[in-house]
Amino acid sequence: MNQQDSIKLVEQYYAAFNGGDMDTFLNLLTDDVIHDINQGRREIGKDAFTQFMACMNNNYKEQLVDMVIMATEDGKRAAAEFVVLGEYIKTDEGLPAAQGQKYRLPAGAFFEIRDNKVARITNYYNLQDWIAQVSES
Repeated sequence: MNQQDSIKLVEQYYAAFNGGDMDTFLNLLTDDVIHDINQGRREIGKDAFTQFMACMNNNYKEQLVDMVIMATEDGKRAAAEFVVLGEYIKTDEGLPAAQGQKYRLPAGAFFEIRDNKVARITNYYNLQDWIAQVSES
């Protein structure tokens, strides 16, 4: 892996996400992928990530735009900054009620890359900003 390979991998990862292609998206992960959920717990394994994404896709419709991807020279780490354009379509447990609210949320992610796959993804966004956006009437 080198810097360009890692950038291409992250581009493929987000293209699959934006295209709703969960098979391709999940195939870009190692079997023991580590997922650090924003302001939440760490989950390990592709099965846990698959379940997380099923919940997300059930409750939210999102597209990621204004993508900027960076990677280390050796290709072992990468980062992405982007904006989430979303619609809150079904109430997520412990969060405000969903009524089709639209939101625009700056976000970022950090990656560890191993064997040309994503071995760790750590996502960051401002949860309080999101709650304020979907709570406005």
